[in-house]
Amino acid sequence: MPFSSPISPRPSFISRLVSNEFEYEVIIVGAGPAGMTAALYAGRSMLRTVVLERGAPGGELLNTELIEDYPGFEHVLGWELAQKFESHAKKFGAEFRTAGVTSIRKLGEMFECTCDNGEVYRAPAVIVTAGGTPIKLGIPGEVEYAGKGVSYCAICDGAFFRGQVIAVVGGGDAACEEADFLTRYAARVYLIHRRDEFRASKIVQKRVFENPKIEVIFDTVVEQVIGDEQGLVHHLSLRNVKTGAASDLAATGMFVFIGFRPNTGIIEEHVDHDAMGYLVTDTNMQTSIPGLFAAGDVRVQLTRQVTTAVGDATTAAIAAEKYLTARRDAGVTV
Repeated sequence: MPFSSPISPRPSFISRLVSNEFEYEVIIVGAGPAGMTAALYAGRSMLRTVVLERGAPGGELLNTELIEDYPGFEHVLGWELAQKFESHAKKFGAEFRTAGVTSIRKLGEMFECTCDNGEVYRAPAVIVTAGGTPIKLGIPGEVEYAGKGVSYCAICDGAFFRGQVIAVVGGGDAACEEADFLTRYAARVYLIHRRDEFRASKIVQKRVFENPKIEVIFDTVVEQVIGDEQGLVHHLSLRNVKTGAASDLAATGMFVFIGFRPNTGIIEEHVDHDAMGYLVTDTNMQTSIPGLFAAGDVRVQLTRQVTTAVGDATTAAIAAEKYLTARRDAGVTV
């Protein structure tokens, strides 16, 4: 199955043994900003490259309506930027396949990525850009009312709460930004945080405190989500962590933004990571496993922004190309 590349008319993959097994030079796991940037640079390096993604390319860009901190774009819609990333990577020959990677393991000189659709991809270099999944509160009612008042995506579900009273849980940039965003729809937004100050950047906090539709509740946690027989949320049970006082908050929705857990459990063998599971890399974005690179939200770093993901991925793709060149120079042919 050939593809059209502006640089080289090489075949897009080499079929191996059976029809659902494919071989590339670089496999990129995840199609967020990091994955698509890595694909762009790998393609420019003339490497046979495939990006494996369970859903639509874009990652967290698809959960963000407006981006204001990406250089060159004073304002750009998340889905629009995602499409630009994807088309740019495809221009240089990178392939995108709808396949969720369930495991990554190294067999000799090759990595093997097994997917949820039964396909198996092999390559001597892998760049993990799989992002993370939202951390849940783990309280009664959270699972039961998921999609019926409990959400982890403001842009996805905000419009369903037009004119209603809702709560946002968290104290970082994401929580504050999404609380501000949700005031476009909700009549009132309560921003609940377990500490007595936010962790968000000062400019984001300023927006929160200046927004008349947001009321901040510090030193408080949500203990239960309570709804009616129709499965709709009508209030939250709260507790003040300093006084222990319990209270109820009338709200028809709860948006949770308390962090993400990196999707690194798909790596089957031991790889250096921190206490939260984020991958430790060197300055070339290579992990403790030779040939396995990481970029974006899966990696230990100070900030998790589109710009840092793009920078990580640029380094990872160039380092992967140098790794493959060194292999060839050393006579490794598989």
